Amino acid sequence: MNKSTTLANQQNDALFVLIKSLTKSEKRQFNLYVGRLDGNVDAKFFSLFKFLEKLKIYDEKVIIGSGIVSKQQLSNLKAHLYKQILISLRLNPAHKNIRIQIREQLDFATVLYQKGLYKQSLKLLDKAKNLAIEYEEKNIAYEIVELEKVIETQYITRSLSNRADQLSVQAKELSQQNVIASKLSNLSLQLYSHLLQNGYVKNEEELQFVNNYFEDRLPKYKYEKLGFRERLWLYKAHLWHSFLVQDFLQSYKYANKWVDLFKENRKLIILHPVFYLKGINYLLEASFFVKKASKFKEELAIFEEEVEAKKIPLNTNTELLIFQYLYANKLHLHFLEGTFEQGEYLVEIINKKIENYNHRLDNHYVVMFYYKIACLYFGMGKNELCIAYLQKIIRNKIGSAEDLQCFARVLNLIAHYECGLDYDLERQFIDTYKFLLKMENLQEVQKVFLTSIRDLSDVFPHEIKNEFKKIHTKLKKFENHPYEKRAFLYLDILSWLESKIQNKPISLIIKEKSRQLSK
Repeated sequence: MNKSTTLANQQNDALFVLIKSLTKSEKRQFNLYVGRLDGNVDAKFFSLFKFLEKLKIYDEKVIIGSGIVSKQQLSNLKAHLYKQILISLRLNPAHKNIRIQIREQLDFATVLYQKGLYKQSLKLLDKAKNLAIEYEEKNIAYEIVELEKVIETQYITRSLSNRADQLSVQAKELSQQNVIASKLSNLSLQLYSHLLQNGYVKNEEELQFVNNYFEDRLPKYKYEKLGFRERLWLYKAHLWHSFLVQDFLQSYKYANKWVDLFKENRKLIILHPVFYLKGINYLLEASFFVKKASKFKEELAIFEEEVEAKKIPLNTNTELLIFQYLYANKLHLHFLEGTFEQGEYLVEIINKKIENYNHRLDNHYVVMFYYKIACLYFGMGKNELCIAYLQKIIRNKIGSAEDLQCFARVLNLIAHYECGLDYDLERQFIDTYKFLLKMENLQEVQKVFLTSIRDLSDVFPHEIKNEFKKIHTKLKKFENHPYEKRAFLYLDILSWLESKIQNKPISLIIKEKSRQLSK
């Protein structure tokens, strides 16, 4: 088995990944859970757990060779162990969020109903329903009302004569709200899927299609009647639409509304920490795109303070997202202000965290960090280190999107030029050109730049500044182009060209631009 196959198995085996994600307290909880019944400690599934816990790389041959289980039994034993770990996690107080508590109350009420204890069941359901409505869990609330209606047909309460009418009205209201939330969440998901499959809009025809798609599927609603959940999905749908059409001011507007919604309903951060974190990340990303440096710094500082003060619930999921969002945006702050040297300390921290999270971190995010680190070194003028990180992306092609591969190759070409590696420049150009030719959606900015950079090799040294000015003029017209401007968000070619024309470091050019924007 080669290294890549082993890594793939390690990443894809669900049980192994689950065990490696367990914290010390969760492992302790599982040991207690298994030991509560006689005989379980010696059970095969527990022996398998202890063996996998110590295993560094998942390997079925090693597992079978341990003598714990035969090849024929392994699949069933793994499934049983997986289930037992999930039961243990569900019992863990750390995972007892409001949603699980409400679901638990509903389960208890169902048991009481099946025993014919209708009054007790209704009392429990009413308590669970109020909690569900308070925390915007309207799908469960609707389910509870439906069970209340079933019980009322068998046990008529004498306390309220209009009980049936009340339940019917409540069921109708919850149903309508759930329908709107479902339509908005569907629209949000469909727009996100469209972005992943087709990328940003590239022409008027695509823009018209996306706008029509959005407007046709946006449900009719009265804003004042929307609850937290419906508004959250509304903002999400608008955010994905704005990203698709590259209207980053609208992205900023709706990401801001998204985060404000949570700040106005802080208790729901505990229930939906992932949504809150994603909202913060989109707000920071949109602020970065529209160069709102003061807002970016303010929100990043608040985010960091909330993380340090543990105001955002910490679990294995949120811990990973906090790392991705906090450190990516710490790098973005240095890009925004041109303070590249001050950000170098982040490289060691990020690499260490990538190593720590290697079982759970998607390769796409690893590649994103490598690209951002490469940009950091490029801004510092440390082009050899920039190239080293770009080569991690180019050579391995690990889980990276096509456009990121493209930007990595273009930056690699510039870094080689900056290093004066003329002997290697022609080969780098040919490799980059071949790769870009395969791309179906090559941007005009990339075509113009690629042709221009190749021509530099034939220019006399005393004419080089003029040549840079010509390239800058060609590219400057795309800076605010509705379909081409995105290229400059991932690679600030214009600032690099200006640094060559003015004979200044790129960091100084960006600092000057940042000062101008903050005036």
